[in-house]
Amino acid sequence: MKIKLFFVAIIQIFITFQLFAQKDEVLMSINDKPVTVSEFMRIYKKNNPTIGDSTKTLQEYIDLFVNFKLKVCEAENLKMDTAQSFIQELSGYRKQLVKPYLIDQGTVDSLILVAYERMKFEVSASHILIKLAEDALPKDTLTAYNKALKIRGMILKGEDFEKVAKETSDDPSARNNGGSLGYFTAFQMVYPFEDFCFNHNIGDVSMPVRTQFGYHIIKLTDKRPSQGQIRVAHIMIMTPKEMNADDVKKAETKIKEVYQKLKDGGDFKKLTEEYSEDKGSSGNGGELPWFGTGRMIPDFESAAFKIKDIDEFTEPIKTSFGWHIIKLLERKGLEPFDKLKGDIKSKLSRDVRNDAGKVSLIQKLKKEYHYTVFTTKVKKTEVSNLDDFYAVVDTNIFHGNWDINKAQSLKKPLFKILDSTYSQQKFAIYLASIKSKTKVGDVKMYVNELFNKFVDDKILELEEIRLELKYPEFRNLMTEYHDGILLFDLTDKMVWTKAVKDTIGLENFYQKNKTNYMWDERLDAVIYQVKNEKILKDAEKNFIDGQKRNIALKDIFAKINKKDTANIKFVEGKVYVKGDNPEIDKIFNGIGKNEIKKDQKIITNPASNKLVLINEYKAPELKSLSDAKGIITADYQNYLEAEWVKELRKKYKVNINSDVLSKLK
Repeated sequence: MKIKLFFVAIIQIFITFQLFAQKDEVLMSINDKPVTVSEFMRIYKKNNPTIGDSTKTLQEYIDLFVNFKLKVCEAENLKMDTAQSFIQELSGYRKQLVKPYLIDQGTVDSLILVAYERMKFEVSASHILIKLAEDALPKDTLTAYNKALKIRGMILKGEDFEKVAKETSDDPSARNNGGSLGYFTAFQMVYPFEDFCFNHNIGDVSMPVRTQFGYHIIKLTDKRPSQGQIRVAHIMIMTPKEMNADDVKKAETKIKEVYQKLKDGGDFKKLTEEYSEDKGSSGNGGELPWFGTGRMIPDFESAAFKIKDIDEFTEPIKTSFGWHIIKLLERKGLEPFDKLKGDIKSKLSRDVRNDAGKVSLIQKLKKEYHYTVFTTKVKKTEVSNLDDFYAVVDTNIFHGNWDINKAQSLKKPLFKILDSTYSQQKFAIYLASIKSKTKVGDVKMYVNELFNKFVDDKILELEEIRLELKYPEFRNLMTEYHDGILLFDLTDKMVWTKAVKDTIGLENFYQKNKTNYMWDERLDAVIYQVKNEKILKDAEKNFIDGQKRNIALKDIFAKINKKDTANIKFVEGKVYVKGDNPEIDKIFNGIGKNEIKKDQKIITNPASNKLVLINEYKAPELKSLSDAKGIITADYQNYLEAEWVKELRKKYKVNINSDVLSKLK
């Protein structure tokens, strides 16, 4: 799939679309299909931003363009664009391509910028949670809201927030932390919670804020500039909860001993490997990934960020996991907007605030598409035709089994988008299609909710259908994918796979062109590093003597390294060509000047104390098919494609208007 997408990107240089409806000269016709000057020049300029006076360059591009058009024509004539697999694949790509067009990009860009501005700061807050399910009934929602209001009133009257949190919050951690959540920045809390904290002043207490967890009473306690990110290493001695008192004391003694060794100049990395009980980091010197505010447990984070200088380390600190000594490795501030924009956009797409882009687009489209709700006059009052559903929809809708027959008498129009009118029956069908179960609640509210969703879906469906009409860049992009998929499949069939499977054709191609595939002169050699020039001379004598007497290499080595195993060491051995190794290149040059005999087996270089053992000198020769199968196959593919293009040019008529072309040169 990645190869196919790459191919789609490559063939973009040949994709065309007529942008101008006015009179436009025809540059060429391919199989009687006209190609205008504007169509060709748009692509030519796109891929040749600096256009000179080179007629050859333009003519070469004309040839490439014609070849491309011929292949598209062939694929369409073979009905490849009607194959179900093609239709499904193109549809899959389209679903991905439409996503950016179904949100208001201006709203999204604004949210990205706001998020970055928030990332410049960190806020701390405390909260009291009144738990409430997302799909809670209205009466339960009202009860929870009133409870939250009552608690807020207690705080505004002067009661201590921490004390009230411990007594009333449904967040279990409040029993220990009094509702304090510490410092955080953008994307580290659910959006409504974050939004309050970044839009209010220190000391403010919120009205009940609804999230998926329930209602929150939030008190903003501090705001500070971002601390940025740091990278640290640590030595950890664990003290799990079940550890007895004696072992806890031993752990403390142990971490203090390590700390003293560090103060005495001990190597942090070595001490980490010896003592640290954090298995995830002890193997690499205790190093941890980059982190910022809110990513580590508070005690660890606080101590780490207080370190002022690089390579400075803390005294032993205690956390819920055990004892730590933390060393600062690196520190960096908030990265520039351009560098973080992509990451923020990605986070935004997974966050509830991303819905704002969709909501904003729908509101714009309602105006653009003249969204109208039909009404009926009842006792001199205009009443929406949606109201008729309140009498026929019952609580079965919450169980996913509402009977559509109850709405069979509803025949009125419900709403209109552009020229499309949606009737009550269409909405009834939509209601009956809902099979998911939910809590039983207020029928009228649920019908309204479903109606709004139905309208939103229909507006977005219409927008999606009209994307090619509204956005030339989307239209061109879809054309690129359409032609790219076709050409990939057809080229694979006619060239790539054929070249791999056609072993006879490949062999014949090789036999006709084998002189194009030659080995340069080569040396089968082994390179050794010798300790000094004296030993180099001794080693040369030992190798020469050993070869004459058929002494094994290991025994020659043993003799040379008898006093010091570093006297001679193996460096590398293989079949070399020019350019592989500077030491071997000197030998090649010597052979070329007849300074070195081709049958010479041992060559030394006192300048580098290298000794080279030559096993065989290989003169230039033909490569076998197996030796160069990759490049030969690639050349065969090029040959097949060239032959294929010749056939297409014979099969389809190509006419180029020379008078028009001359104006472009």
